[in-house]
Amino acid sequence: MDLDFSSVLFSFQGTPVTLAMLAAIFCGVIALPLVWIAVVTNRMKRRTAEIAARAEAEKADLTSQLTTMAGTQAELTGRVQSMTEMLGNRQAELARVMSERMDGLGHRIGQSMNQQTNQTHETLRTLHERLAAIDTAQKNITELSQGVVELQSILADKQTRGAFGQGRMEAIVQDALPRGSYSFQHTLTNGKRPDCVVYLPNGAPSLVIDAKFPLEGWNAFRDAPDDRLAQQAAQRFRQDVGKHVGDITGKYFLPGETHETAFMFVPSESIFADLHERFDDVVQKAARQRVVIVSPSLLTLSIQVVQAVLRDARLREQAHLIQDEVGRLVDDIARLDDRVAKLATHFGQAQRDIEQIQTSTGKIAKRGDKIGNLDVGSGEIEPDALEQEDAPKLPLAGE
Repeated sequence: MDLDFSSVLFSFQGTPVTLAMLAAIFCGVIALPLVWIAVVTNRMKRRTAEIAARAEAEKADLTSQLTTMAGTQAELTGRVQSMTEMLGNRQAELARVMSERMDGLGHRIGQSMNQQTNQTHETLRTLHERLAAIDTAQKNITELSQGVVELQSILADKQTRGAFGQGRMEAIVQDALPRGSYSFQHTLTNGKRPDCVVYLPNGAPSLVIDAKFPLEGWNAFRDAPDDRLAQQAAQRFRQDVGKHVGDITGKYFLPGETHETAFMFVPSESIFADLHERFDDVVQKAARQRVVIVSPSLLTLSIQVVQAVLRDARLREQAHLIQDEVGRLVDDIARLDDRVAKLATHFGQAQRDIEQIQTSTGKIAKRGDKIGNLDVGSGEIEPDALEQEDAPKLPLAGE
């Protein structure tokens, strides 16, 4: 029977649905996936073929690359072996060089260590010597400190301080002057006993030296804690010095027996310098009273001047003896000159005699040579041959 594709089978939401429409929908639903599947299949085949071709090409390329890599690897292996051998040789050479350098370095280090050891020993030896010197100096300083402490204890007491000044003054005088030209604790005609009296030449009056310098006022001035006490101590010191100068002039100035100038000895150079710097008026006042304040150095200089004066006086006393001795010496020299002149005359005569004797011996020698040269074989001797020269004549001693 014939199908009518245009007949309406039913309506869907008011739209008539025919058989043709159903056939078209069926064909679209069934055929479209098949067509798509076919298209996809063809595409996949082409893709697979392309992938296979590409894989084949890549395989061929990879094979070529592997072949190249194999050759490169073989070449690299050879190079690595060469480099290994070269590195081995270099390593051996480097080890040898390093060994030689290490040996040389060890030798130099050994020498340097020996030198350093010797220098260290020398330094330690020098250090020990210096430490020994420092120990010695430390001992000396300790002894000196003890001496200073003892000196301070000595100077703290008036009697011991006076004995110290007396002892130092006596040492200076004894070192410079001969024995007999001075006297310690000499008793004057008035019964006073100065510390030292120096006998001057030519009957001049004796020089008096006093060693009792008043240090109590000076120590009080030096140790004063403030200006007020220092002024009081300075005034007291001036009074003490003035009183002591007055005592010297009153006790030791005896006309015709002692010199009109006396020395007041200060046993310290520092005190003497401070005295001239701070108490110049005291020094000038004492000098106007003909009392000269002297330090150890000034006393030494003054004693040396006295020593020169004493020496000059002794030379003057012995001048006539020296003149007599010089006259006798001149006479002895004149006699010696006469005897030397006579001896020179005798030597001259002896020289002339020796020269004459040498002349005679020369003539004798010449005649002996002539006699030796005569021809005696013929039996004839010419008489004139021996008479060519006179016979030698020995001179007398008086000729």
